[in-house]
Amino acid sequence: MPRADGYQLGDSIVALATAAGEAGIGVLRLSGPRALAIANILCGLPAARSWRPRHAYLRAFYGSDGELLDRGIALYFPAPHSYTGEDVVELQGHGSPVLLEALLAAAVAQGARLARPGEFTERAFLHGRLDLAQAEAVADLIHARSRSQARAALASLEGRFSEGIDALRQQILGALALAEAGLDFSEEDLGEAHMAAIAQQLQGVQQQLQTLLQQSRQGAKLGRGARVALLGRPNVGKSSLLNALAGRDTAIITPIAGTTRDILREEITLNGLPVELLDTAGLRQSDDPVEQEGVRRSRALLARVDWVLLLLDASSGWQAEDATILAELDAQRCTLLWNKVDLLPAFCPPELGPPSFGISARTGAGLADLRAHLRAVVGGEDSAPYLARQRHVLALEAADNALQEAAMQLHAGAEELVAQGLRDAAAALGQITGAVDVEEILGEIFSRFCIGK
Repeated sequence: MPRADGYQLGDSIVALATAAGEAGIGVLRLSGPRALAIANILCGLPAARSWRPRHAYLRAFYGSDGELLDRGIALYFPAPHSYTGEDVVELQGHGSPVLLEALLAAAVAQGARLARPGEFTERAFLHGRLDLAQAEAVADLIHARSRSQARAALASLEGRFSEGIDALRQQILGALALAEAGLDFSEEDLGEAHMAAIAQQLQGVQQQLQTLLQQSRQGAKLGRGARVALLGRPNVGKSSLLNALAGRDTAIITPIAGTTRDILREEITLNGLPVELLDTAGLRQSDDPVEQEGVRRSRALLARVDWVLLLLDASSGWQAEDATILAELDAQRCTLLWNKVDLLPAFCPPELGPPSFGISARTGAGLADLRAHLRAVVGGEDSAPYLARQRHVLALEAADNALQEAAMQLHAGAEELVAQGLRDAAAALGQITGAVDVEEILGEIFSRFCIGK
């Protein structure tokens, strides 16, 4: 099964499955028809030596020149009951980068090919050990940045998302069978009862798809996190707020206006949701070309964020420049933060449209309420039932559009077009799990994995 990039399923591959650097242990992983033979040679044994499956052996590991490199644990997982569906061997030794690289070189010298990023999981998919959504969940679990992300990714890996997709797809195929029966026996008038049965099934799958679509959008947002921009005129406390929310001094703070010239990024976690905070240059007119570029970047950023926190100076009150900035924003995706309330004996934010909070980036006053508000507006209160990706959301939206078209054609009495809409919906769902041909997206998906997984 060769591909343009030289990949062939029958190759035996090898990679280090543990991260680079010194560690207590290091793992070398082999997969393919010659995995056991190569492992035997690395362990100084006859190539044809058999191993007891899933039994831990204490073995010596040798380099390509026959030199003893290490001693460690060796495990054999025969096909098809392994991670990849092929013969798999793992050699677990001390986590010395020098020794592991020598062991890797010895495996290559015996005919193993260095694995590409994600190739072990890709083989698991190609051998039916995982579907495509579960394979993606492996990478999502590895790269999880919060407990909520890890929990949702594990749910996807366990098949919760795939089960919902497969069940819905089967119901669509059932409705398609009804529609095609009407076409096959068009000379026999199956009557209104037949059309009513199709309509009932179609309505049911549309409702279930809406639930899946809403959950997937939630899962996709949890997976990518949210982006929140801190906006405002110079010296209102954007950098101070960034540092206060991050819990460390990320941004330089001075009384000099225009200190922040470029966009500073800091990630925080709000009740399990990763949020990227973007501290922007203060918005004002300036003759400084560097500051002008910072202001331009700040404005360009607005279209790419989920929410904007517009900082205002409570000690100086509402200014004409604040009104100009607010006019540029989408009031539906904005919160007004009146900073420096610690300088006033009392403060009540004026009603200007968007939600308003009084805070002090210096003392921390109001920040707990701000965190709760921000978590609610950018990610909701509940964790996603599973992790999803944007391609999953797009596929579900395509299926939803196809079902809407099928319903419209059913109302018009065009059964052939009803069947086509149902076929399109089933195909869109099949792309999520790999139930239909997805060869063109495999390289893109697995290239984002780490080597050794």
